Amino acid sequence: MPGPVVTRDSSTPVHSLSSVSNAAVMSLLSSLFFTWGFITVINNTLLPHLRSVFDLNYTQTTMIESVWFIAYFVASIPSARVIKRLGYKKSMVTGLVVMAVGALMMIPAARLPSYMMTLCALFVIACGITLLQVSANPYVAVVGSASTASSRLNLVQAFNSLGTTLAPLFGAYLILGRSNSGTAEAGQVLTHAERLADAQAVQLPYLIVAAVLVVLAVVIARFPLPALHAGSRRASKGQRASLSLWRHRNLVFGIPAIFIYLIAEIGVANLFINFVAQPDIANLNHEQGAHYLFLLWGGMMVGRFAGSALMRRISAERVLALASIGAFVVMLIAALGTGHIAMWALISVGLFHSVMFPTIFTLGIKDLGPLTEEGAGLLIMAIAGGALVIVQGWLADTIGLQLSFLLTAACELYVLFYAMWGARTSHVATQT
Repeated sequence: MPGPVVTRDSSTPVHSLSSVSNAAVMSLLSSLFFTWGFITVINNTLLPHLRSVFDLNYTQTTMIESVWFIAYFVASIPSARVIKRLGYKKSMVTGLVVMAVGALMMIPAARLPSYMMTLCALFVIACGITLLQVSANPYVAVVGSASTASSRLNLVQAFNSLGTTLAPLFGAYLILGRSNSGTAEAGQVLTHAERLADAQAVQLPYLIVAAVLVVLAVVIARFPLPALHAGSRRASKGQRASLSLWRHRNLVFGIPAIFIYLIAEIGVANLFINFVAQPDIANLNHEQGAHYLFLLWGGMMVGRFAGSALMRRISAERVLALASIGAFVVMLIAALGTGHIAMWALISVGLFHSVMFPTIFTLGIKDLGPLTEEGAGLLIMAIAGGALVIVQGWLADTIGLQLSFLLTAACELYVLFYAMWGARTSHVATQT
């Protein structure tokens, strides 16, 4: 299965790291990570809003996010082909433009309003993010020293978390704060007219998002990104015949680790506002809940900055193991506790989740040599695991919202297994 192919844009001269400031490159890439983190987490405030507008159950609500992550599976291989044809810089620009188109589609979806058109618009946005993910994550991982890859990716992912931290405030003010459903007391039933009025609340936020994406696309189109070093480029056809991705244990177990971790992260984020709105937890309205969601994502940001520093002194595997144990404990408290103790336990899981994706990713592509890009492509495809958040939605409808977080606790155990054993490299000799 082909992975992302990073090639030089024939119309753009190759720039080396020596000719382009490393700080400038990392700053630009950090802005990309910030942008897709911000847009992804707007969904966390959008979902309870749409649940009220369209009168959805939890299964239907989480279907919205499932469609978002199905895009990662559907668009990953086409994204690799786009990168092969256009080069990584033009592919990043294309991804931003696709995201802008999807954001603009949210405006007619709100005017109708249409549940199906909303799903289509979010799918288009997610396809654009997939193209950015497929190119940017492996680029950051291999653009510098392999020994600091986890630290480097955790650093730029911290800016992704900065975006996810600010997005709930943006959504709370411009979506939930301007809607009847966002400011209503728990259990209040909205009239048909109020639902129609609420649907219009998403138009301004997504118009702003579309404008920012276009500006960022222009900036990246004019920036001289350096080429990746030859040792990490895709293996030639002749080399590929003698190499196998499946002989690398760290990748084989890393793919399901990413898949399973995404179920945990997305389930927590998407159901957080509904969780804290329950009378026996915190009894907050949706707008108030969004402000606490800000703390969840803020914990991820702090954890990634801290993780980036820690991994310069402590092995990435050990940090990942400790994080998974912490996440397991607080998820049990959230699933079985009550009141503010359960709420703060769920908030704190952001701190433990913070290092998981970037660390699993860099451990998964470790020692792949010329197979790095193919392995990275498979890991990005595994982000589709977020689509299985619908399973937690079904559990919430079946056994209750709070108990559904036992699924999240189970996911943390697989991450612990990966950190303790699955991430060990197989020491397969790679030919160059």
